[in-house]
Amino acid sequence: MQRRGLREAIKRRVVRCTPLVPHVDASTWDPDQEVDPAEVGLSAAAVKSVWQEVEALYSSGVHPAIQLCVRRNGRIVLNRAIGHASGNGPEDGPDVPKVLVTPETPFCVFSASKAVTLMFAHLLVERGQLDYDMPVAHYLPEFGRHDKGWITTRDLLKHRAGVPFMGAGLTPESLLDWDGLLEYIYDLRPVAPQDRRLAYHAATSGYLLAQLVQVVDGRDVRTFMREEVTEPLGLTCFDYGIEESRRHEVVKNYFTGLHFGPAMDWAFRRALGTTLIEGCPLSNGPEWLGCCMPSGNIVTTAEQIGRFFELLLREGELDGVRIFAPESVRMAARRTTGREVDLTIGLPIRYGHGMMLGSRWISPFGPRAEQAFGHLGLSNVHVWADPQRDLSAALLTSGKPVFAHHLPALWGILRGISDFPDA
Repeated sequence: MQRRGLREAIKRRVVRCTPLVPHVDASTWDPDQEVDPAEVGLSAAAVKSVWQEVEALYSSGVHPAIQLCVRRNGRIVLNRAIGHASGNGPEDGPDVPKVLVTPETPFCVFSASKAVTLMFAHLLVERGQLDYDMPVAHYLPEFGRHDKGWITTRDLLKHRAGVPFMGAGLTPESLLDWDGLLEYIYDLRPVAPQDRRLAYHAATSGYLLAQLVQVVDGRDVRTFMREEVTEPLGLTCFDYGIEESRRHEVVKNYFTGLHFGPAMDWAFRRALGTTLIEGCPLSNGPEWLGCCMPSGNIVTTAEQIGRFFELLLREGELDGVRIFAPESVRMAARRTTGREVDLTIGLPIRYGHGMMLGSRWISPFGPRAEQAFGHLGLSNVHVWADPQRDLSAALLTSGKPVFAHHLPALWGILRGISDFPDA
């Protein structure tokens, strides 16, 4: 009873949308895109159970729109959406048109974008254009200011580069100014000189890795991605931002969940340069969707980013097209941490050389996920590959909560996928 009372108290204080129709009527998918679970060694009950948890997550009212795509043995067992792409947010009135989300509706995946950007650094190392242990300032001399000459590309990939926080003096709009933001990052002072403590570099790492791509390769990161990944894999909705003609299709993001006041705003502003309340409207605007933000504005679908992780699951080759050498993928997921607490997130997060890693008990990819690797995005976006179960998965959401009553259903989705048997 006490637990139920606490949950109800939390629900009353949550900023949320309210599902306007029964969740079964707000679901969209094409059954012809999904294989019979038995063909890939799964039970229909196991797959159904995962989708029921997605319905429970939607029913919490915290996420106006959700997409989930799961592949097993390279074949899609779930590719579904539920909710509304727009019109059902906390501030949307009854007269606002309600647009159903579909599996083809684009989402911004926020920090899950770094899972793509960081792989470009590994590709350049593979080609001999970049060295893990060369100082970043060797390639970007301006970055060496204020005793940052010791920071290497490996430090950056491992989130041990000493510049995890954005500091003061930024506005949310500063995130849209590539040159201005890079100059700001170049002028940052390390948290402590020669201190390689673990702290998630939420905004800084993506921009620095992308600038390394441009300097050593000559192509900007958007062109690099299109020519090296998007076109070879045949991805039709996978870019930093999205073309102007399609921006109206993109799912709207909404701040939901509990707001913890100035302390929460300070933490997000320090890590991201903006608060959730400021950042959500910004992320829906044409400037955000039109620019290139290598730390956080890839726009895609669960199926398309799931295909990218299927590529990584296959160690860099998919459908006869090789993008990365196997060693590049293994290095991205090669463990670099033990039980350290991430000083940005405040929790023990396991990292590889860029990728977040699963673990035995609790991880971003569910329990019993020791081999899983992938990334999180703001705030309940999960993209990953799990070699143990021969699966890749992408869960995309449009609500941006930190804490609310939806967490049991979210964990139920991750746990349900982790319950799939080993391959």
